[in-house]
Amino acid sequence: MSTIKKMLCQFMALLYIILFAATSSAGFPDRAIQFIIPFGAGGGADIEGRLLAKEMSKVLGVPLTPINKPGAGGAITYTYIVNSKPDGYTIGWNSTSVLTTTNLGNTDFDYDAMDHIGRVEYQPQPFVVKADAPWKSFKDFVSDCRNNPNTYKIANSGTGSATHTAAIAVMNAINCQVIHLPKGIKGRNTSVLSGEAHAMVAPLTGAVRLAKAGKLRILAVPTSKRNAVIPDVPTMAELGYDAELDLFRGLSVAPGTPQSIKDKLFEAMGKTEGVHS
Repeated sequence: MSTIKKMLCQFMALLYIILFAATSSAGFPDRAIQFIIPFGAGGGADIEGRLLAKEMSKVLGVPLTPINKPGAGGAITYTYIVNSKPDGYTIGWNSTSVLTTTNLGNTDFDYDAMDHIGRVEYQPQPFVVKADAPWKSFKDFVSDCRNNPNTYKIANSGTGSATHTAAIAVMNAINCQVIHLPKGIKGRNTSVLSGEAHAMVAPLTGAVRLAKAGKLRILAVPTSKRNAVIPDVPTMAELGYDAELDLFRGLSVAPGTPQSIKDKLFEAMGKTEGVHS
């Protein structure tokens, strides 16, 4: 084949790809969209994801079908998203764990392997214990923990998850040796409520909900400023500990998804109530 013919074939192939992308995105969306949740059903992240999917469905005019694919600190979902078709019909509900999981080597790709639509929420992760736990303050827990190394169990959502890495950071900040229990989101809460675990670091919304129900006690929040939702809870900074650990959640799609489709998803996300870009 001559050089001219090769160049012509390459040009035609490129033109086909461009035209196909333009055509496929022009009528987007025209069918249901998979909304992949990297957490088990019933937890706070699952509930928030389902609410977002419901609101985005109203904006886009097609169903966003929630599908739970928990496990491996989110790696199962993130791998699924990376390998999905780049047409916008598979969306991933991600969180801080997308950073921790990829950086810890739980996947064979990095954070930038996915195309990220935007951030939906941003919240702190307070340190909590069961409501009838003996520690009335964070200072009480720190003192007890230091005097009894490798005794207390801290539950998390899974190895490499945001709550796991946050718990490690908190324990490092207060110089305490503990046992970390990977339990999944629902299991994390249940293990603390049942007494199997002694404490956990949890997203603010879920922690506040259980605290208001009289099931948990929030001892401290790892931020530099007090949170308006829990103004009476001290920050770790004011207690003298360097630990600022916020959680984010957002949406991602397969790499190579046309920009016009990502723009439509971002616009729909922005029109849902309570969304932070």
